Amino acid sequence: MSINHIVTPLDSAELDSKEQYVFYHKMVDFTLKELIVKVQQQQICDKQEIVFFKQYCDLLLYSIEAMRIKYMYDEEDNMKIDLTESGFPNYLEFRYLFNDLALRNEYLDKLTPREVLKEEFLDTLMRKKQPIKKSKLFQAASIVYYSSVEQRYIFNRFVQGKIIGANYIGNGELMTSWSFYDVANNRPFICFMYFDYEGKKIEDYKHKIYEILKVTADRELALDTMAYAIDRKLPELRPKRIKRIDLGPLHNIFAKDENEVTHAILDGISKKEIPLESYAISLKVDEVYSKGEFKEGGFFNKQVLQNWDDVETQNYVFAPHRIIQMLYNKTPDMMNRLAKPPIQMADLNNI
Repeated sequence: MSINHIVTPLDSAELDSKEQYVFYHKMVDFTLKELIVKVQQQQICDKQEIVFFKQYCDLLLYSIEAMRIKYMYDEEDNMKIDLTESGFPNYLEFRYLFNDLALRNEYLDKLTPREVLKEEFLDTLMRKKQPIKKSKLFQAASIVYYSSVEQRYIFNRFVQGKIIGANYIGNGELMTSWSFYDVANNRPFICFMYFDYEGKKIEDYKHKIYEILKVTADRELALDTMAYAIDRKLPELRPKRIKRIDLGPLHNIFAKDENEVTHAILDGISKKEIPLESYAISLKVDEVYSKGEFKEGGFFNKQVLQNWDDVETQNYVFAPHRIIQMLYNKTPDMMNRLAKPPIQMADLNNI
């Protein structure tokens, strides 16, 4: 394990009340679903890419919903939200989910059977006329969690997509996608690579491609550096275009980072200029294209590599109308650096 993969719960805020859990999960669920629609409308992703973008976001939503079920009535532990330029759960929370579900049967065997618990609930409510204890509610939530949540749908540190034919010939005849949760900044990234294949059958080489992507492109680093590493380690591949979407930070009342948007929102909330449920989400798209090829190596082991152009970066901000107005007032320089004017999303309190 490299130093980049070492994670701690430090710099994380804990959700420590039912109200906070309800609010946070409502906000993340609403924001990501709105984001999928807006990314498609604004053509930040094409029709082929948006399918995979939605699938990766769905995995993220599924995982966060699993966290909601897991922690809702837990009095001993609390879910941790990352404070360092993220707004999403700390990466360790995803690992806890994955590890928990690997022991699903062992946990279910230790829990009170569903029918027994149901009878206890009915007796408490109907005969005793008393509220259900939190400890019993946690048992019920645990049964739902361990019996209904699927480990294979949890957003893992690296999620690989299939290799398919590309929509647009010219930047590569084939395309693959992958997503990763960067453990250093606790944000999800979604990547697309368009490439040509010089071998006979891509099926014979796909496992090698997946293996190299998992060890080379599983964290945030300079995109041209990542592109060169992929190219060098896969000699039969000719990558032509790589696109990476940095999803976040999610700016909201829980965040405490140094981001201009976060500071503007927290300042507005503290002065009661905007409501507590105010939010915005940043999104960065990096792209790099091959502008030609060159050969590297000795006389007997020359390898054809891509000559990568400069990385193109586009920054976007998505927020409700009132937040956009406030950002224009408080962070005009940042707003002028965006690839497009801020993209309007619905208010959270409208749902």
